[in-house]
Amino acid sequence: MTFIDQWLRSDIRNINAYHVPSAKNMLKMDAMESPFGVPEELKDEFLEYISRSEVNRYPDASAEELQATLRNLMGIPEDFGVLLGNGSDELIQLLSLACSSGDSIMSFEPSFVMYELVSKFAKLNYHGIPLDENFDIDLNATLLAIKTKKPKLIFIAYPNNPTGNAFDYDVIREIIQSTDALVVLDEAYYAYSERSFLTEIDNFSNLVVLRTISKIGFAGLRLGLLVGSEETIEQLNKLRLPYNINILTQVSANFLLKDSQRIVSNAKIIMNERGRLYDELSLVPGLIVYPSQANFLLVKADNAKSLLESLKESGILIKGFAIGAQLENFIRISVAEAKENNVLLECIKDYYG
Repeated sequence: MTFIDQWLRSDIRNINAYHVPSAKNMLKMDAMESPFGVPEELKDEFLEYISRSEVNRYPDASAEELQATLRNLMGIPEDFGVLLGNGSDELIQLLSLACSSGDSIMSFEPSFVMYELVSKFAKLNYHGIPLDENFDIDLNATLLAIKTKKPKLIFIAYPNNPTGNAFDYDVIREIIQSTDALVVLDEAYYAYSERSFLTEIDNFSNLVVLRTISKIGFAGLRLGLLVGSEETIEQLNKLRLPYNINILTQVSANFLLKDSQRIVSNAKIIMNERGRLYDELSLVPGLIVYPSQANFLLVKADNAKSLLESLKESGILIKGFAIGAQLENFIRISVAEAKENNVLLECIKDYYG
């Protein structure tokens, strides 16, 4: 046994690192990224703007200007607290660290894998409540789990990743009302969804809303935010590492997020393409396409593994799921621009003949 094997916690030794496949020279439709980068007409101004950054200095520790920009973009009331993270993953980890070792954490399955992974890092007991056959919440099973497991923290992805559906709003409200846990509504895909729980923060002291700018065009900046009551955010801020939002992220986001009209317009393009992809794929024999309120589609596919390999050979990367997993025969497709979606459609139609 090596030194690191002896030194490391045994439960960490038994975890596989999160794997990101190489996307070099590939059409990347696997990670729910936006296809829209910095517009050509803004690149010179953008580069000039970030060139003023004093990279020899620490960034603004509270990121005040960036917080104001985010509040304006997302309509966050001034009397709500906002906590920024190096991506929403950091905030998921921060919330887990706020719990005591051995506490229970709860979410649904299938859902975002980081909830379970981070709970293991923090020595929490993770409980995944299975969704029903339509990927909706089984309220009775959930309420029973809350009663028996007594979770300290509940994560609800809204819309859900990887299924794309938004759970019933009133069901979620009932869950929030039924528990003493802190309930985290992960609204990573808020820009493509019909409803939000932001306005419910005033109604529930145990509710916080998690968001990210990754799905609206800025995944490379690694910026997430947690919104809650001022009292809740003030306490959680004690766990935030100083200077966690670097100066280039702050400056870049301040510049790019002020163009709210373009962000909304790009989201509408994706939603229109999502509808077109849904309609076209639904006509392909061997595929069952699920409705989505996110920027991706979940598809049940005959010969899913073979299809994944065929698309990869054609230079297209989409998301598959592990053998034996609940979604073993499914694929997840990120919605891209029309020309990229057309390439995907042609390859899938050719595969199924």
